[in-house]
Amino acid sequence: MRRTPSGGAGSGTAVTAGGLMSIGTVLQRLREEFPEVTISKIRFLEAEGLVEPRRTPSGYRKFSPEDVQRLGYVLRMQRDHYLPLKVIREHLEALERGEQVRLPAPGRSREPLEDALDGDGGAPAAARVGRAELLAAAEVGEDQLAEWESYGLMAPDEQGGYDLETVSVARLVADLGRFGLEPRHLRVMKAAADREADLVEQVVAPLRRHRNPQTRLHAETTARELATLSVRLHAALVESALRGRLH
Repeated sequence: MRRTPSGGAGSGTAVTAGGLMSIGTVLQRLREEFPEVTISKIRFLEAEGLVEPRRTPSGYRKFSPEDVQRLGYVLRMQRDHYLPLKVIREHLEALERGEQVRLPAPGRSREPLEDALDGDGGAPAAARVGRAELLAAAEVGEDQLAEWESYGLMAPDEQGGYDLETVSVARLVADLGRFGLEPRHLRVMKAAADREADLVEQVVAPLRRHRNPQTRLHAETTARELATLSVRLHAALVESALRGRLH
């Protein structure tokens, strides 16, 4: 019998006992802790064997509360520990066998990304990883990474390293690739991201040039807030456009 990791779907995510849920209900529950999660992500985790919802005779997925807990656990391991799905799957299988497996403390990454985070286990501080670490984190080969770089989806810095945002980009590109989206399809997303970054830079540029250090610091905070709002708007616009086409 599959053992469900403790902790629920996450802080602030209530999972009631009994009853099966549709994938839409599961999405709503998970988004309380993981705002960026999508139905496609849930389906991908199912395809990877990390959750096994029941199916109705007509083929609809039905998730139990334990399934929601398991999904939350998987997403948390990715977010807090930077673990690839293969490692998470092995960890869950060990739990099912009744074994105890130690994990890095939240906010710290498991090797090979551990050195990329600050010594206090907090948020990454100008962190960099090498090419081998990026390949391991994205679970791809050298040929795939080289192809992504040829399309401008990512690039190493002058020292040949990558920041942790690039690690996230690589994972997302890999996930999209499993749905048949190739790097050439993703260039439009990269171009849109560059335009959005240019727009944010225009807004904060006067603050960056200010003599007051506090004002320059405010520019960084403002840029991050604008970036977050831009991502949320982009997601909402895509979902709105799809809703109009699928109904």
